[in-house]
Amino acid sequence: MSGTTIAIESPDQPDVIALLRASDLYHAALYPSESNHLVDLSALLNENVRFLVARTSGSTVVGCGAIFLCRQPTPTSAELKRMWVTPSARGTGLGKHLLSKLEATAISEGSTVLRLETGISQPEAIRLYKAAGYCERAPFGSYTPDPLSIFMEKPVA
Repeated sequence: MSGTTIAIESPDQPDVIALLRASDLYHAALYPSESNHLVDLSALLNENVRFLVARTSGSTVVGCGAIFLCRQPTPTSAELKRMWVTPSARGTGLGKHLLSKLEATAISEGSTVLRLETGISQPEAIRLYKAAGYCERAPFGSYTPDPLSIFMEKPVA
């Protein structure tokens, strides 16, 4: 992780789009389409989204994540989406660092609660979220119960 930077960037860059496609393929191999809750590029370009990109010192994209600032149920909630670290960067602490930056971004935007949905076939992600203080909860927003999903939240302010 040394030399890696994390900053708000546009998701519509070719190298970031390639990273998102890799994430899509990974998730498609784990879950059927009805249990895949990924958002597409157009959603990531909305004004209520803050998209962060992790790059090595050589500018190679190695991770990303988005904060969707929610106006419902309260104006102070946000949802974590599209968090992804390349397989080559896993185990380096980048996921923890990226999550911390995403939380700080949510706080800077006035959020006090951060929510997420993740899949049951991603034990590393679940461990990361639990270690960071996220607790399981019922589905939120437009999500419905799904045996392949875990819903979590954390107060962040």
